[in-house]
Amino acid sequence: MEAAYRTGAREECGVFGIYAPGRDVARLTFFGLYALQHRGQEGAGIATCDGTATYVQKGMGLVAQVFHEDNLRPLQGHIAIGHTRYSTTGASHLRNVQPYVIETMYGPLGVAHNGNLTNALELRHQLLQRGVGLSSTTDTEVIIQMLAAPPEVTRRLPPHTDERAGPRWVERIRALMQVADGAYSLAILTRDALYAVRDSHGLRPLCIGEIEGGYIVASESCALLTVGARYVREVEPGEIVLINRHGITSLPGIPARQPALCSFEYVYFARPDSLLEDQVVHGVRQQLGQQLAREAPAAADLVIGVPDSAIPAAIGYSRESGLPYTEGLTKNRYIGRTFIQPDDHLRQVGVSLKYNPLTANLDGQRVVLVDDSIVRGNTVGPLIRLLRDGGAREVHVRVSSPPVRHPCFMGVDMATHTELIAHQLDVPAICEHIGADSLAYLSLEGMLDVIRGSASAPERHCTACFSGHYPIEIPAWLFETEREKLMFEAVWGT
Repeated sequence: MEAAYRTGAREECGVFGIYAPGRDVARLTFFGLYALQHRGQEGAGIATCDGTATYVQKGMGLVAQVFHEDNLRPLQGHIAIGHTRYSTTGASHLRNVQPYVIETMYGPLGVAHNGNLTNALELRHQLLQRGVGLSSTTDTEVIIQMLAAPPEVTRRLPPHTDERAGPRWVERIRALMQVADGAYSLAILTRDALYAVRDSHGLRPLCIGEIEGGYIVASESCALLTVGARYVREVEPGEIVLINRHGITSLPGIPARQPALCSFEYVYFARPDSLLEDQVVHGVRQQLGQQLAREAPAAADLVIGVPDSAIPAAIGYSRESGLPYTEGLTKNRYIGRTFIQPDDHLRQVGVSLKYNPLTANLDGQRVVLVDDSIVRGNTVGPLIRLLRDGGAREVHVRVSSPPVRHPCFMGVDMATHTELIAHQLDVPAICEHIGADSLAYLSLEGMLDVIRGSASAPERHCTACFSGHYPIEIPAWLFETEREKLMFEAVWGT
């Protein structure tokens, strides 16, 4: 991913939840969120419940900047949910940081959400018409207020009579799932239970782990391993998972539809050591690089990858092509970890702030530069110039995903049609624009064959940003150029 100042697709969000009596759930949630930091760096929060009261701490910045011993200590209880945020709806303000926690007639309710509701504006208007006040600009607040709706909203639903299933909240969650369109993976905290919920297409990931004394839900399995939990399985599309004093229970939410896990999770978003659909992400990325080498060989001397997410694909490209792999760029991993912003001049040389060429490896060489994606095209050009300044004689760019030509409305800030370079230019024009000696992308069919496991496996992934085929209905107004850029901000405020 072109990554100097996140001018390409930005991460989504990370959610974490734990039910574990007798354990320090706030501390475990902190470390779980630390493992999910790559999914959002704008803000973080933790909410806990001890069966009577809820405790909340959240703030702007990275997990390690928001939390410390003094503000973790008051987070008491045996249930916790946590969130790392990158804004896809709602501006970057503290009031929009999750989890959201409110008091209801049935006790406390907390929600952490990864995804994006495409009909959030409609649901928001419904709430306002009913006299519900809203204090933020996010679709997550819409979700929590819909869950807290008066009982008459759920009367049409058959009651769930099993006491272990917490019938009040199960009915409300089902009611929400019937009206919520788009992508959502939710960790829901109540007075005596933790719920995990996933939309009917499974657009965003969510998995379950078992830990001594309880269970965990998380956006990615890497968070489970960090806190010593054992991976159990993924939450199924349309499923409600209840965790309480009786253990873990799977409940029907809404019928599952055609599976459509975001293919960009494999390309860029997920951490390399995570499991998705029982596949290790690092291995899939290596295979994407191998397939890329088969489809787009290059007459070159060596292969390098854009740190860090493109490194596995570069290794795969090297393995398949027989060209040696080496490091050509060193990355300053601390540039993105400060609140001090660069001035205008430093922004202009922003790539140099984050990357430096290894001249000893590059001098006089014909280089294959492997990247995982090109979104706006603002970063790869400066990287090519860095490599040439470092002595590279030729730079051949190979991309381990297809051209990104369409925006995402399912929880990823992918950019608009007018900002996506592959929507505006064909491959030869992009090559000229970025200053490469050659440019080639992995084909859509090649990518799908790899992430499915075989060409004969059934399709189960969303490819909307590549193909323009959306697995859910997208309101027409979101495709209007200016509104597409601002999405809900124009209507909801900033």
